[in-house]
Amino acid sequence: MNIVERFLKYVSFDTQSADETGITPSTEKQWALARYLQNELTELGLEDIVLDDNGYLYATLPANTDAAIPTIGFIAHMDTSPDCSGENVQPRIVRNYDGQDIVLDEAAGIVTTTKKFPELLDHVGEDIIVTNGHTLLGADDKAGIAEIVQAIAYLKEHPEIKHGRIRVAFNPDEEIGLGAHKFDVERFGCEWAYTMDGGELGELEFENFNAASARVEITGVSVHPGYAKDKMINAARVATEFAALLPECETPEHTVEYEGFYHLIGMEGSVEHASLTYIIRDHDRQKFEARKAYIQQVADLLTSKYGEGVVKVTLNDQYYNMRQQVEPVMHIIDIATEAMQACGVTPRVRAIRGGTDGAQLSFKGLPCPNIFAGGLNFHGPHEFLPIPSLEKASEVVVKICELTAARQA
Repeated sequence: MNIVERFLKYVSFDTQSADETGITPSTEKQWALARYLQNELTELGLEDIVLDDNGYLYATLPANTDAAIPTIGFIAHMDTSPDCSGENVQPRIVRNYDGQDIVLDEAAGIVTTTKKFPELLDHVGEDIIVTNGHTLLGADDKAGIAEIVQAIAYLKEHPEIKHGRIRVAFNPDEEIGLGAHKFDVERFGCEWAYTMDGGELGELEFENFNAASARVEITGVSVHPGYAKDKMINAARVATEFAALLPECETPEHTVEYEGFYHLIGMEGSVEHASLTYIIRDHDRQKFEARKAYIQQVADLLTSKYGEGVVKVTLNDQYYNMRQQVEPVMHIIDIATEAMQACGVTPRVRAIRGGTDGAQLSFKGLPCPNIFAGGLNFHGPHEFLPIPSLEKASEVVVKICELTAARQA
């Protein structure tokens, strides 16, 4: 089976995760892909294959040399985003892409245009996998799974490529921020690993946002509006006041690169009660802490205006910038960089404007930078995957294994 066939098989499984179910995996349907992969890895002849009670799949490709080589790992997640349906995905391969707009569903008028998605033009002449315009594709992160499995199959078929013990892991629930929560780092047993969960060709990431959530609860006082003077506290209006006190241009739609933000992701309200939900992001730890402090300062200001108990903020840290965990072992970045260059890929080292399982795993003692999987426009019907990028990512996995062994020779 070639890598495209693997990928197309994987996206036939609906593995959409879901917030707030309270179980792991968060959706029962993720088990189907996990069990399929378990059987596939068994057929490939891998060892130590374990599918645990939480839907985490681990396996080993044994070393084919007696040299003392570090055990390294490769990780990808099985779930797809709750933001867009992953049911009945119908991928289509656009052969020798000509640089024009791609019609996904002519009858429905769904078109991926080069004006809105100019990154398409970087892939003229390539074969591209697209959707039918009604679901996401699932390259995030089934491309990563395909790349890892294909690389392992290649290493099995080419014993002349010397490598150490290689571990692979496929986990649920990354898209809801829980992919690393029940990941058994001790069982995985690696000195370092790579998540194959990046975007475009050449991406190599070992920096990410520091992340927190903020829940703002506002308790109002309801009084007949005709007799409300100096009595009513309109919780919905206080909520809008809270939102207006945050910096207007420090939001996702106004920021790029290393610029942090406050992102209002939900609000509801009435006179008696209102709530706001934010996520807070910044690469710089000091600025991150200052953002959290400012949220509390706004709450304190409104408390002084409306009284105790009206505004309450609950802040929760979610994950931190993995850079501080990776910098002491920068050789793992050097190996990935050298592997890309050896495969004819120009490395694009950049900071993630988000988080990955690798960030949380790094703080659990497993340094884990992120490598491109090749897809673009994730989480929506305009997602696409250039086949050459898919193939190159798998080549990079093979080369990392080879170079890790060569460094110990």
